[in-house]
Amino acid sequence: MKKGTVVVLSGASSVGKSEIRDLLLQDKDLNLFFSISETTRPKKEEEVDGKDYYFVSHEAFANSVKNKELLEYTEFNGYYYGTPKAQIEYLVNLGKNVLIEVEAQGVGGIKLNIPEAVCFYVMPTSFEELEKLIHERYHDDDASIERRINKAKMDMEIAPLFRNIVYNDDPQKAYQQIKAKVLEEMEKE
Repeated sequence: MKKGTVVVLSGASSVGKSEIRDLLLQDKDLNLFFSISETTRPKKEEEVDGKDYYFVSHEAFANSVKNKELLEYTEFNGYYYGTPKAQIEYLVNLGKNVLIEVEAQGVGGIKLNIPEAVCFYVMPTSFEELEKLIHERYHDDDASIERRINKAKMDMEIAPLFRNIVYNDDPQKAYQQIKAKVLEEMEKE
């Protein structure tokens, strides 16, 4: 049986990854399954455990790290986020294509475990535009917004390490560029 393709979507906070992700997941040609991350962050009212995230305790997350059950993990604002290895392996071995959405620094861990993963970094049209979007989207305290902006700067410095950089001046166009590359990669396998 042919293994599935792993597609990794990354980019700075507020760059529009979720809109592109949703377009990719709705595309029948790609037939992507979404990888659900584990987090220690408290569940928001509208979120569903096992659909949006697997909400776990700090102890359970630490055990996942210790037992090498995560492809990658990161910390932001005191909470941990990680990609469970077993679910990705299970789906790929069934021949399913999987979409993983992660922070830029998490891509290295994924590529070490799945070198054939097709990775994309979504770039903003400008840093000033991204800064404006972060201010519009998040209504946290100023320190939290500043942490997001600083993290976005660091993430954008990692972007040149990605083979596939897509500028998001139009989510539909960015989605089409990613789709074309993913279909090309699927043909190779």
